[in-house]
Amino acid sequence: MPIRVMLVDDQVLLRTGFRMVLAAQPDMEVVAEAGDGVEALQVLRATEVDVVLMDVRMPKLDGVETTRRICSEPDAPKVLILTTFDLDEYAFSGLKAGASGFMLKDVPPGELLAAIRSVHSGDAVVAPSTTRRLLDRFAPMLPGGATEPRHKELERLTEREREVMVLVAQGLSNGEIAARLVLSEATVKTHVGRILTKLGLRDRVQVVVLAYETGLVRAGGHG
Repeated sequence: MPIRVMLVDDQVLLRTGFRMVLAAQPDMEVVAEAGDGVEALQVLRATEVDVVLMDVRMPKLDGVETTRRICSEPDAPKVLILTTFDLDEYAFSGLKAGASGFMLKDVPPGELLAAIRSVHSGDAVVAPSTTRRLLDRFAPMLPGGATEPRHKELERLTEREREVMVLVAQGLSNGEIAARLVLSEATVKTHVGRILTKLGLRDRVQVVVLAYETGLVRAGGHG
């Protein structure tokens, strides 16, 4: 079954370009489009969608608030934020609102398609280097920064899981974490899965944000 994609952007030309790229893929189908957040929410009530490509700057209801409302629903589609600027406060707000990642609007088609497939399969799409730079820039806006991690739920994690969480928050891939901790990649994947389950998080992006919010990791990427 093809991945059902919805395009949400107030620029018709941009939606047309994305639609042409996606239509050429045998495993993807554009099932809906919307020009603003209000329309997007209405369309989603009547349409089955797997992944939403979401612009952030739109009239009536911006992409961040639209993302928050979509992600608060049960069995919500995954949201991939599209932004013009790499270090964009909207991108960070979108991740906090529940988006599974963000991409630049001028991303090469191949990267966009790979991102849609990754998000659909349950992975988060934010390049580790971008994650670090985003969080270093926006960490001062987070309520964290306490000397001791203050999130009670973190107490559910084992010492090893906390170690893995810190490295995830620093933007390391499973392979890099495995090398650092001298574990197999499969074991790291298991640890990440347990962290998500214990903390009620959807993906690695939420792990990163929570790690900074609770003070487990601070700006600069140090635990």
